[in-house]
Amino acid sequence: MGKSKGSIESEISKALTKWEKDFLGRGSVSVKTDILRDMIIVSLHGILTPAEYALCESKEGMLSVKRSRTSLVESGADDLKEMIFEITGEKVKSFHTDLSTRTGERIIVFKLFNDLEKQLTG
Repeated sequence: MGKSKGSIESEISKALTKWEKDFLGRGSVSVKTDILRDMIIVSLHGILTPAEYALCESKEGMLSVKRSRTSLVESGADDLKEMIFEITGEKVKSFHTDLSTRTGERIIVFKLFNDLEKQLTG
């Protein structure tokens, strides 16, 4: 492959930010990607709008924001899996995501079929 672990992590962060802007209409404030064994863990900060934070003050509003944001991201899961494959050459086995309505942070975990970290360091 020839790319370093750090350069792949950076490329995934940039691609995910572009996907957010193109698909969701706005991007997060910051994105950090880490490759750990057979997982790619992406942490996105600052994804909620001020209106969404206001909605999150009630339990019903918080659940509504979580549901709608999760549905939006999961509707683009195939695009995200393809993006990971194009950057790493590895197929995604499963995709997991959760959102903190308190901190405005989203975590995305791509579980791969193979240990990408070992390939990059071994």
